[in-house]
Amino acid sequence: MPKFLRLYIISALCLLLATLIFGLLATWAFLYPEIYNQFLPFYQLRPFHVSAALFWIITGSAASIVYYKNTLLIAKNKDNIIERLFIYLWLSTIAVIFLCYSMKKFGGREYWEFPPMLCIPLLVSWLLLILSYFNTPLGKGKHNKPMYIWMWSTGLFFFLITFIEQNLWQIPWFRYSYLREVTVQWKANGSMVGSWNQMLYGTSLYLMVKISGDESIANGKTAFFFYMLGLANLMFNWGHHIYNVPAASWIRDTSYIISMTEWIFFIRIIQGFKNKLDERKKFRHLITYRFIIAAEFWVFINLLLALAMSVPAINRYTHGTHITVAHAMGTTIGINTMILLASFTYILGLDCQSNLIKKIISICYWVSQYSLLIFWLSLIVAGVIKAYRTTAINLANFQEIMEPVIPVLKIGSFSGIGLVLGLGTIAVIYIYYGLNSKADVK
Repeated sequence: MPKFLRLYIISALCLLLATLIFGLLATWAFLYPEIYNQFLPFYQLRPFHVSAALFWIITGSAASIVYYKNTLLIAKNKDNIIERLFIYLWLSTIAVIFLCYSMKKFGGREYWEFPPMLCIPLLVSWLLLILSYFNTPLGKGKHNKPMYIWMWSTGLFFFLITFIEQNLWQIPWFRYSYLREVTVQWKANGSMVGSWNQMLYGTSLYLMVKISGDESIANGKTAFFFYMLGLANLMFNWGHHIYNVPAASWIRDTSYIISMTEWIFFIRIIQGFKNKLDERKKFRHLITYRFIIAAEFWVFINLLLALAMSVPAINRYTHGTHITVAHAMGTTIGINTMILLASFTYILGLDCQSNLIKKIISICYWVSQYSLLIFWLSLIVAGVIKAYRTTAINLANFQEIMEPVIPVLKIGSFSGIGLVLGLGTIAVIYIYYGLNSKADVK
C-alpha cells in the first residue's frame, strides 16, 4: 500500500475518533450549558462533530474505493500523482476547516458550516479523485462490470453533482428567496446521502464477494435490481426531506414509495451472502463479517424508523425532534461506520492478528453495539415526548417543552461514553496497525 494511501486511511480513522469525542462533548454542552458555555459552547462543538462525522464517512468511503481500485488493477503499486494530489488537498482543507472552527469562523450552511470559500479546494480535490478513478480500466467501458464498480462510479459522480447543488445558495438568485434556498439545501443534502450510500454499499458488496469467493453476488439480477433501486433512491427519495416546505403532492408520493424499497433489498443481498458463506470462510474473516452483520441489523431497525418518518402525517410531528437525530445516528454509526470498519478490518488485515487483539476488538464491538442501541432508543423516547408536548398539548415555550426531555437525554448521554470507549478503542487499534503494518493482506 502506498504511504500516501496509508496516511489517508489513518486520517479517516482519526476523523472517526474526532466524531466520537466531539459528539460526546457536544452532548454534555447541550445538557450542561452553564458549565461548557465558558470554554466550549454547543454552537462551536456541534460543527466540529457534524463535520468530523461527514468527513469520516466521505473520506473512509473514498479511501476504500481507492484501495480496492488499486487492488483490482494489475499495476496496483504504481505511484499515482493525481491520487496524491487529491489526498493531500482533501486532508489539508479538512485541517483548515477545523482550524476555522477553533477560531469561531463559520459562514456555510447545514452540515457544511465552514467558510464557503473552502468548498473550492474540496471541489477541486474531488474532481482529481474522479479523474484518477475514471482514467483506469475500472472506470472505462460499459460491459462485464461487477455491480460494486457501477455503485462506486455512481457514488463518486453523484457526490460531485450534489456537492455543487448544495453550494447553489452562494448564487444570489437562490439566496434571495429563503424558501428556494431551504428547498434546494434539503434536497441536495438528501441526495448527497444517496451518493455516499452508493459508495458504501458498493464497498460492502465487494467485501461480500471477497470473503465468500462468490462473484455471482455482484453480478446477479438481485444485485442489479438493488443498484437500480439505490439509484432511484438517490435521485428521488429526497422528497421526504422537504415535506415541511410547499411542494407538489406527487413529489411527496413518489419519494414515499421509493423510500420503502432500497434497504429491504440490501438486507436480502446480505442474507444471500450469509447463506453462501461456509463456516471456514466466516471465521477466517470473523471481524469483517461481524461488522457487515452489524450493518444489516442497523439497516433493519433504521428501516422501521424510516418507514414511519417517511409517512407525511407522521413526519409532520417527528421532523425537527430527536427522532430525526436518532435516525441520523443510527445511519451514521450503525450502518455507515460499521461498513467502513468492516472495510478497514479487511484492508489492514485485523482478521489475521493475534487472538488477544481480536478478543479486544470483539469486546469493544459489543460495547459499541449495546451503547448505540441505548443511545438510539433514548433519542426516540425524547423525540416522542417533545412531539407530544409541541403538537398534542400545543406548548410554545421551549424550556417548558424540554423540561421532561432533558432527563431522558441525560440518561442517553451515558451511553455516549460507551460509544467513545468501544468505537474509540477500535479506531486506536486500527490506527496503530495502519502505522505499523508492513504489507497488504489479501
